[in-house]
Amino acid sequence: MKLLQFGAIALGSVGMLVLGAFSHSDRATSYASSSNTKAAEIVVAKNELVEKAGTSKDSKSKKGGQVVEAGAYHLELVPEKEANGTHLDLYLQRGDNHEAIPNAKVTAQVQSPDGTQKNLNFKYDPSGKHYTTLLPGKATGQYQMKVTADIKGEKVNGRFSFKQ
Repeated sequence: MKLLQFGAIALGSVGMLVLGAFSHSDRATSYASSSNTKAAEIVVAKNELVEKAGTSKDSKSKKGGQVVEAGAYHLELVPEKEANGTHLDLYLQRGDNHEAIPNAKVTAQVQSPDGTQKNLNFKYDPSGKHYTTLLPGKATGQYQMKVTADIKGEKVNGRFSFKQ
């Protein structure tokens, strides 16, 4: 009799474990699919907002460089290889109308392909309505760059990467 009770308890326990395992995999699957659905909905909603606001053109490159939208600001980096290094042009603009911001303090931290880091200060070029600096060196490969702009006490950051 005790053997029969033990068998029933063991069989019931195994059954509960199997049911629990299936219910958790269903939950994980439904969570993953709902997360993917939500992520897709967010992307679609963002694209719709961009199209409705008429700003889809705002996040595109105006000067042929890499664009980062940071809050109300539009940052565009245009690197150009030169004999003594890489000339960097940074367009810092208000995102809504792309008006140039001339009075910011702009700095960058650049990591070269060989792992060395350099700090750069950008200067404003009023004729071109952008910031400019020279990254010395001729290392070829992928560069990582973090730009920080101080606009009247407000910090704006952008991350860029480029190959030379």
